[in-house]
Parts: sequence; structure tokens; C-alpha cells
Amino acid sequence: MLDLVMFDADGVLFDSSESNVAYYNEIFRIIGEPPLDPDEERACIFFAALQVFEARAKGDTARVERMREVARTMDSTPFFRLLRPYPGLRAMLLEFKRQYRLGLATNRSATIPAIIDYIGLSGIFDAVASAKDKVRPKPAPDIVQLCLERAGVGADRAVYIGDSDTDRIAAEEAGTHFIGVGKRAPHFHQIEHLGQLPEKLRELFER
Repeated sequence: MLDLVMFDADGVLFDSSESNVAYYNEIFRIIGEPPLDPDEERACIFFAALQVFEARAKGDTARVERMREVARTMDSTPFFRLLRPYPGLRAMLLEFKRQYRLGLATNRSATIPAIIDYIGLSGIFDAVASAKDKVRPKPAPDIVQLCLERAGVGADRAVYIGDSDTDRIAAEEAGTHFIGVGKRAPHFHQIEHLGQLPEKLRELFER
């Protein structure tokens, strides 16, 4: 039986690559850092902000704090317009809610409440957990575990939908099922896009 379907945000519910790159490059511009390199551009899609800052600073805690201070004070909402939600996302999630509880487990932090509202998903999720909760970011299992706890659902009765190895590792360490979305999340339970999720859930959990 499946009771809870948990989603990652970036790369699953929406394409955030353009938005994330613009956001971090603006922070780096303000403090005189060079823009993201290609490896950083790929990582910033699924890393938490602190992970991005620490990877760039390479142990320089003063640099990390400068980045965090800008992030705390900078208005992030102009970057929301660069998000590309999956077509028909709200209608799809509402259909899922007829059968399952829904969760959101993401490495995003302070921006997640505003993004949920911005992309029209207010009232959709029964449980939300993020790096805003001051737990370890993925690939640690903490965020997934916290989402399970808030939903009141056991790990064996839930599935996590993610788009990276970071998500897969977090789900496996939390003891829950996993479905990979897209090319960054190779897995024996894999779909190309969210539109294939209903069929995959039926295949795996309605036998």
C-alpha cells in the first residue's frame, strides 16, 4: 500500500536551472565573486544554498558568511519568474490528492513558502520539509525523514520522487521507495517526466 507521495522541488515540480543560476550569480556579483562555472551550474539545481556557498568558498568561513548575508537580505522573488513549472502541475497534484497524501521534501530553504504560493501550489501539500528546518540537507536523509514524520506515514508506505543521485541516496537512507525523474537520476524505477508518474505508481503499488 502507498499512503504518501513526496516530491523534490527543483527539477521535478519545475525546471529551476535558469532561475538558480541567475540567483547565485547575482549573489556572487554583489560580493565580487566570479559567476558559477559549469560544474557549479549543474550542482546548484539540487544543492542547498549553504552547500553551494561552501563548495565555492573551499573552507573560507568568512566568504561563506558574506554569501549568506547577501542571501538573507536580497529579494529572491524576481528570480521566481524564471521558474518553469511542469505543465498542468496543480491539476495533476490535485488528482494525486484524491488517492494519496502529498509531501514536499526539498533542499530549498527560506524561499520555499513563497515559491509554493508563486507557482499556485498553496494547500496542495500535507507535509513540507526543507533545509529551512535546520536539518542536514540531502543526500542526508533528514529532510525526507522529517517529511515522513510530519505526514505521520511510515517509510515503507511512502515514495520519494527526485531527479538526482542526491535524492536517491536520501530516500534510500530514509528507508523509503524512490522513483527517478529524468536523466540525472538513473534508477530501476525511472520516468522521463512527471506525466508518466501515475502509470509508474500503478505499476509499483497497485498489484
